Amino acid sequence: MPISHPERHRTQHVGWLRAAVLGANDGIVSTASLVAGVAASNATHTAVLVAGVAGLVAGAMSMAAGEYVSVSSQSDTEQADIGRERKELAANEPLERKELAAIYVKRGLDSNLANQVAEQLMAKDALAAHARDELGISETISARPIQAAFTSAATFSVGAALPLLVVVIAPAARLGLLVAGTSLLFLALLGALAAYTGGARILIGIVRVTILGSSGNGNNGGHRRFVWDRCIESCWIRKG
Repeated sequence: MPISHPERHRTQHVGWLRAAVLGANDGIVSTASLVAGVAASNATHTAVLVAGVAGLVAGAMSMAAGEYVSVSSQSDTEQADIGRERKELAANEPLERKELAAIYVKRGLDSNLANQVAEQLMAKDALAAHARDELGISETISARPIQAAFTSAATFSVGAALPLLVVVIAPAARLGLLVAGTSLLFLALLGALAAYTGGARILIGIVRVTILGSSGNGNNGGHRRFVWDRCIESCWIRKG
């Protein structure tokens, strides 16, 4: 008799949450750094906006490609292990049953019960049982390159749009300072949302994303931090 299971576990979000947080974080930091840097060079308001839009488009495409390639590598590894396990099952199923039973014994079952569980699970789907309990590969946390690519590109675009919105409405004289300040706020909101979705403490999420994110992360983190620091420094010099 099937048992209803209304609870929703946080691991259901693993497939897209990492890509979403990385994409949004990168979108906020890279675009804010870009537009603040251009603004600090005394460029026109239109030039700043065009640079930001170009950064959004290029960054979204780059994030999608990078996520697809990296997660595809993980998927390839998983599929290679599953393929090897399929061959081992075809070559010597009794040995594989003993191997699976030994795993259950290590988890606390007695030998007889472990053998029964292994036999029944393998009778239903031997490959799935070995993939889950021997290799640690399950449908919930398996690599999904296309999902990761689209998620990262979409959230990068959303994150990058936030500093661009500030560019549109902020006065040109204080553009760099306002972009830098509001971007810290956007990072804090992202940290809170990510922590809530992942089941972590909200304050920890805010501190983690705001401090580490504003320092610059991703492939060009050092460059972004340099630009970020110079932008803030330039804005304060102007203010003075």
